Amino acid sequence: MSSENQTRRDFLKALGLGALGLTLSDASGAQPSRGPRELLVYVGTYTAGKSEGIYLFRLNLSSGELRHVGTTRGVVNPSFLTLDSRRRYLYAVNEVEEFAGKKSGAVSAFAVDRRTGGLSFLNQQPSQGGAPCYVSLDAAGRFVLVANYMGGNVCVLPVRGDGSLGEAADVKQFQGSGVNPQRQEGPHAHCILPDKAGRHVYSCDLGTDKIMIYRFDARGGKLIPNEEPWVQVKPGTGPRHLTFHPGGRHAYVINELASTVTAFAHDPARGTLKELQTVSALPEDFKGANTGADIHLSPDGKFLYCSNRGHDSIAAFRVDARTGGLSFVAHTPTRGKKPRNFAVDPTGAFLLAANQDSDTIVTFRRDPLTGRLDPAGQVAEVPSPVCLKLVAPFFLTGVKPP
Repeated sequence: MSSENQTRRDFLKALGLGALGLTLSDASGAQPSRGPRELLVYVGTYTAGKSEGIYLFRLNLSSGELRHVGTTRGVVNPSFLTLDSRRRYLYAVNEVEEFAGKKSGAVSAFAVDRRTGGLSFLNQQPSQGGAPCYVSLDAAGRFVLVANYMGGNVCVLPVRGDGSLGEAADVKQFQGSGVNPQRQEGPHAHCILPDKAGRHVYSCDLGTDKIMIYRFDARGGKLIPNEEPWVQVKPGTGPRHLTFHPGGRHAYVINELASTVTAFAHDPARGTLKELQTVSALPEDFKGANTGADIHLSPDGKFLYCSNRGHDSIAAFRVDARTGGLSFVAHTPTRGKKPRNFAVDPTGAFLLAANQDSDTIVTFRRDPLTGRLDPAGQVAEVPSPVCLKLVAPFFLTGVKPP
């Protein structure tokens, strides 16, 4: 792709940048699973083309088949999703640059039907910056954290008792630029998430090559600059997404512009990050254009995966349990174009790759001993899939439907 900044603008122009104009409907046709081996899969999309909103599938954990069971229609550009830990509510960014007549995107809140997994719209709040591209929740589920790509800032929205969103509790504006004049002309917040303990919040700024670090006030929803307020990566790297190892002592960042992965030592008490290693996400002989996209660890923390757009692959690395260092395992083609997002299922059996430009989600079986991926022979068609969130149906975890 030529420029993600331009890609985002193209999507938004195609939509028209006025009011979002939501006309929402519950997921229809979803029925409780008859089998005990399925997961719910929520799919966020870009809606400039054929997509109708947020799609709901069921993943068969024996075959890897994805079965479409519902669609929440009329949600504009729900390009990133998150659910609370009890799976009562789902939050989706609306990746636009204008909302309610102001330069801002929005975040939409939904209640999750505890029988079908379908969604019912609750409300929306402005994200306080253009093109929100990432959303997460604090450890207690009391605040939604939002990264605004074009706004170059992050925002905290309180969660009300019914799951709806209140007005912003805090906004932090990033400053500066980077060495790449096309992609780093200003700050571009690309992710925001808390650490495992919930004491600190981290945000990757692609535009300034920094990972911003905040202490989190869990009572008031305030982001307080950490004693070490950021960590700088190599100029022009473009940090995009970050993930924490289950043990909490290491963190990993996919760098979009350099197509690299950086491993950090993480001090949970102080919130600091110390760079340990940077490795390429690409084969040495690859000469084409590429941008790094998504990054996830296996549930047991033994393997790390990242996606490449251009090379159109998933790169796998073995994680050293003691040092957190990475050693290359394999590249696996995603059998589609531009794998912007992917997910490893909570059991570790499958990896799902969302190919944005070929409108497919491809299922891969994952070898838990080697970390290698093999196509499961299952492909689901979804218009412009760009975010996958997997959760267990309620009856599989002892939660009874109402």
